[in-house]
Amino acid sequence: MDKTRIAVLVSGGGTNLQALIDAQKSGVLKSGEIDLVLSNNSVAYALTRAKDAGIEAVCITKKDCGGQESFEEAMLACLKEHDIDLIVLAGFMSILSEHFVKQYEKRIINVHPSLIPSFCGKGFYGLKVHEAALEYGVKVTGATVHFVNEIPDGGRIILQKAVPVLPDDTPKSLQKRVMERAEWVILPEAAELVSSQIMKEKESLK
Repeated sequence: MDKTRIAVLVSGGGTNLQALIDAQKSGVLKSGEIDLVLSNNSVAYALTRAKDAGIEAVCITKKDCGGQESFEEAMLACLKEHDIDLIVLAGFMSILSEHFVKQYEKRIINVHPSLIPSFCGKGFYGLKVHEAALEYGVKVTGATVHFVNEIPDGGRIILQKAVPVLPDDTPKSLQKRVMERAEWVILPEAAELVSSQIMKEKESLK
């Protein structure tokens, strides 16, 4: 059976990408294969992680393309060239347009570092999510993997995992716990769930 071909979109260090690479090696991610890592940041360490794992790494920047529309067209061309079935956003710091999302309906997933619908949507990314959680005084936070639609963090939820907030937490300590205990666990699990579904759909069309 043909595995689901996955592209991982990244902007930074790539710790979630590493979790996916490790999951592929350990067999947690078995219905899909990471075929491409695409970054919008030429100095993203995630590109090095991809190369180290023998995965093709490509950088396409909005600046080089001269704007959002050309940037998205260049990304879509690259994804089509690699015959990508599933896109995983793993710390990708660029909001995708409705036009882009529609090309891969129910084929783009994202990991967000909170229990959606809390602390999500426009402006909630990175440490800002954890700062808001601590400011609000929640006792439990976590991570969510969801399908991507035209609304930031607005797509259907696939998996969630809760993580406790400790009394002496800082945004950084909370971010680390959420990554280690939730993001790195449920992102590979969700990628496998969706990859398996896509694989079955592809088989039924044969």
